[in-house]
Amino acid sequence: MIEGVVSAAYEAVLTLTLQGPTGQTRDIEAVIDTGFTGFLTVTPLLAEELALVFEGTARATLADGGETTFPYYSVAVLWDGQARHVEADAADTTPLIGMRLLDSHSLYMEIEDGGRIIIEAC
Repeated sequence: MIEGVVSAAYEAVLTLTLQGPTGQTRDIEAVIDTGFTGFLTVTPLLAEELALVFEGTARATLADGGETTFPYYSVAVLWDGQARHVEADAADTTPLIGMRLLDSHSLYMEIEDGGRIIIEAC
């Protein structure tokens, strides 16, 4: 089981531990974004600090209809007690948790300031 909290800004926030290829780790706060179909976003600075392995460049359509390109990296995420190797898109934004990271899990949220978030494997 993974737990988080709904912030005063009504964002569903989890603390994730990320691990780079040489073993260095970093805890980050990330927001669940059900409109994001990828795994995870991280800042370019965090990708550099963890020396993440560059995998390629992708293109995305933004909510306003515009298009952008961005690099993506391989990263290990401590997820429900296990290391999961996933793709992390690099973007100058708050780290986001996408639907692919939530795949095969149920998500429960109490939508109020300080509300509980519970994620469990299906």
